[in-house]
Amino acid sequence: MLNRDSSQPRRTIARQTARCACRRGQIAGTTRARPACVDARIVKSRQWCEMTPCSEGEVCGLLFNRSGWTCTKGGGRIKTVTPLPKEPS
Repeated sequence: MLNRDSSQPRRTIARQTARCACRRGQIAGTTRARPACVDARIVKSRQWCEMTPCSEGEVCGLLFNRSGWTCTKGGGRIKTVTPLPKEPS
């Protein structure tokens, strides 16, 4: 039998790629936890919470270095998202 330290929360890492055909001045992003076209200014300035990325009932917060955001739900459940850098064309 394995002893499991249940004092540490489990971390799940999931990777998801969204591809959208967006209008000029927009870029693929997320709104309410679904892929969507968002203003490119939001992505360039890393003001992630302006695109409303979290689901209903979750609170968005920027990571300290603006590398991504967290969606916090009641009960302490936290989902952290860090976008991958854009691949060179």
